[in-house]
Amino acid sequence: MNLHEYQAKNLYRKYDIPTTKGKLLTHPSQLDDILRSVGKNKWVIKAQVHAGGRGKVGGVVLVNSKKEANEEVRRLLGSTLITHQTSAQGQPVNSIYIEEPCDIKDEIYLAFIVDRTSQRIMIITSSEGGMDIEEVAERFPEKILRNPINPIVGIMPAQCRQICEDLGFDKDLSAQMIDLMKNIYKMFVQKDLSLVEINPLVVTKNNKLICLDGKVVVDNSALYRQPKMNEIRDDSQEDERELKAEKLDLNYVSLDGNIACMVNGAGLAMATMDLIKTHGGEPANFLDVGGSVNEKRVIEAFEIILSDTKVNGILVNIFGGIVRCDIIAAGIIGAAQKMNINIPIVVRLEGTNAKEGLELIKNSTVTVYEEADLDKAALKIIELSNKGVK
Repeated sequence: MNLHEYQAKNLYRKYDIPTTKGKLLTHPSQLDDILRSVGKNKWVIKAQVHAGGRGKVGGVVLVNSKKEANEEVRRLLGSTLITHQTSAQGQPVNSIYIEEPCDIKDEIYLAFIVDRTSQRIMIITSSEGGMDIEEVAERFPEKILRNPINPIVGIMPAQCRQICEDLGFDKDLSAQMIDLMKNIYKMFVQKDLSLVEINPLVVTKNNKLICLDGKVVVDNSALYRQPKMNEIRDDSQEDERELKAEKLDLNYVSLDGNIACMVNGAGLAMATMDLIKTHGGEPANFLDVGGSVNEKRVIEAFEIILSDTKVNGILVNIFGGIVRCDIIAAGIIGAAQKMNINIPIVVRLEGTNAKEGLELIKNSTVTVYEEADLDKAALKIIELSNKGVK
């Protein structure tokens, strides 16, 4: 679950993580009061969306007068912001964070992430702050520093001192940075976070560290024990289909392609999408129906898939272990009868009750193309979707 920048900074303050003074605006009528309480004659206007790259598309603006602030607020509030991290539809701007600017001497990149390779929380730092970290990694890989935290002992002073030394910090900055990293680690663990990214972490002209940005992601699997985090979730920033799937215990991620995938198991789902891409197709989603799926849930999964108007073909790839293929087949038939599906469906069923499942489909009035070979199934759905065949 993503937090908005203003939510992240509210959380920072609770953990004594230094940030600038700012206030949230949800209506233009609030502007005058906010400007009086934040800054003096310069302000930073920040559109609140769950995406990076805002500054490159006019979503973060420095203004030098109340008139400019009013113009930018009215331009942004209620608009849709499209960045390199959003979908083509963009994200709605329902609120704006207004904060005081600071005099920047230097910019640092700092992040805490859950690194699945090392199975540890990883501290990532770079002296090249303010840029996309992907661009830094590509152009200056030697400037990306990674420091895993031992989960048994937690973040250690010696580790923090080494990071400060690598960044070239003086004694004063090092003391601030050590406190900052300890507080971030405490927040990370206590709030079940999977990412804290500060880009940039700035060094001001009076040698103070300030978190100028705030990107925080909460582990969805831990939301049951973080009720206060769940309360501030902004559904307007999330894909409607993904939200519906989550409520149905389906693992669904919307993508930009046209070929929908329904699979059991995350690994098989990834392999299926890779194969579609390899043969020149574009997957419209990642959808793992899980091991406890029933006929009703399959029908609901089809409803989610078909609510995406980009979809013009569906590939169902099931390897039955715990999942029974005849249940999947019954769900496919039920969905086709309920929704009058007019796009091609290619089905590959292997494993538990696959023979019975294929027999159910064969004896139904539903038009489904069967393929035992996954490679051929991927080629078939690409061919049919390109032709517009039912």
